[in-house]
Amino acid sequence: MTKLSVNINKFATLRNARGGNNPNILTIAQDCQRFGADGITVHPRPDERHIRYQDVLDLKSVVYTEFNIEGNPTQEFIDLVLKVKPTQVTLVPDAPDALTSDNGWDTIKYANFLKDILKTFKENNIRTSIFLNPDPLMIEGAAKVGTDRIEFYTGPYAHEYAHDKQKAIKNYTQYLPLAKDCGLGLNAGHDLDLNNLAYFKENIPDLLEVSIGHALVCDAIYMGLENTIQLYKRQLEV
Repeated sequence: MTKLSVNINKFATLRNARGGNNPNILTIAQDCQRFGADGITVHPRPDERHIRYQDVLDLKSVVYTEFNIEGNPTQEFIDLVLKVKPTQVTLVPDAPDALTSDNGWDTIKYANFLKDILKTFKENNIRTSIFLNPDPLMIEGAAKVGTDRIEFYTGPYAHEYAHDKQKAIKNYTQYLPLAKDCGLGLNAGHDLDLNNLAYFKENIPDLLEVSIGHALVCDAIYMGLENTIQLYKRQLEV
């Protein structure tokens, strides 16, 4: 079954808006797991506008499912990941001032850079994933640099889904045989929600993990966190 990893960044955004520690990020992570989440995802950025580096260190002691740390592999990020040693690290090429992640790696241009970093993480028994656009050259490049998995950037899928879902999913399904031949596990994330998640999963049956934050947190405002997590998990049972 495809695992649901809950990205808790937006809860940290809410906390930071007023200072203090409400909501408590450690409690949020514990509750998400208690309510059925298969993992916890965080994406610390240099300006710490949501998840802080100290949060990541503190979460190490309470995440007993899979812990996925996403981010641009600056030296500070690399040092953090090596301290925490999560289940998985997902490398994302976002600029320091990026509002959100909106593009995947050029695995050819940055091949040497990625290869060295991935080697370091794998030597520390951390599973590796690369944030990637669904592009055959980038998929082949990802395999060559030695990553365990790729995470398909699904923003374009979500945007197109409302207009033509068959066209939207084709941009991903047509490259599934290539990814499999390259020995790459498949994750996905970005703008997946209760409307488009089941269709994505139905067409990509080998999908290992989705990391979802913004939409899930928005839904939880209306439906409650426990109920929302269960609703998302049901979308992955198709």
